[in-house]
Amino acid sequence: MTDAVLEVRDLSKAFGAVQASDRLSFSVAPGQVHALIGPNGAGKSTAIAQISGELSPDSGQIMFEGRDITSLPTYQRARGGMQRSYQITSLFQDLTVEDNVAMAIQAQQGHSFRFWGAARKASVLREPANDALARVGLQAKAAHVVTALSHGEQRQLEIAMVLATKPRLLLLDEPMAGMGQSESRAMMEILRPLKGSVGVLLVEHDMDVVFSLADVVSVLVKGTVLMTGTPDEVRRDSRVRSAYLGDEG
Repeated sequence: MTDAVLEVRDLSKAFGAVQASDRLSFSVAPGQVHALIGPNGAGKSTAIAQISGELSPDSGQIMFEGRDITSLPTYQRARGGMQRSYQITSLFQDLTVEDNVAMAIQAQQGHSFRFWGAARKASVLREPANDALARVGLQAKAAHVVTALSHGEQRQLEIAMVLATKPRLLLLDEPMAGMGQSESRAMMEILRPLKGSVGVLLVEHDMDVVFSLADVVSVLVKGTVLMTGTPDEVRRDSRVRSAYLGDEG
């Protein structure tokens, strides 16, 4: 697809005898939420790691907005408009909420951290940081130290940090990990407005989240795509229902 924001072509990655990605192919359209689901060991996290540049594929190609980025390092992908969140939070715990977002903006722009003491007060960083915090409902806690936030609020802060860099593709790896039911619902309402504005590749075990947010779902098994379809098509597919979702109708 020439109009895809992300296109993965025949991606393969092996760890010894384990084939984690096996000619994996799929695409994400601009503004589309595309979910990857499958059991543990299906290759979801390995796929995300290759797309973000943390792992090099053995073969295959990764296209971002029509450009081959297969060999680009992670930081160049990030500066080009691809951002990732992780299963485990990675924040500056002793800094404020606003400082964390401002530093994400500064890093994405390639500025030196040696000048952070002065730069943290710059409106060019502070204003977009507060805009991003408002999008995730954390503006009132901008001056709070990160350690004062709940786990769910820290995950919201991570989303604010990636949104502040104005990504065109967002890689979300288990954004609901470790959350309670109410926190998961809050996160869904934060992510829902992203539909149509930024491409999202979502890896998530919570099927309620997947079927609520995703436009398209790809089901992975043994490193390759079993099927791709709408949430309703995935629900109805007997192979998927039997292997991953149960036979609840």
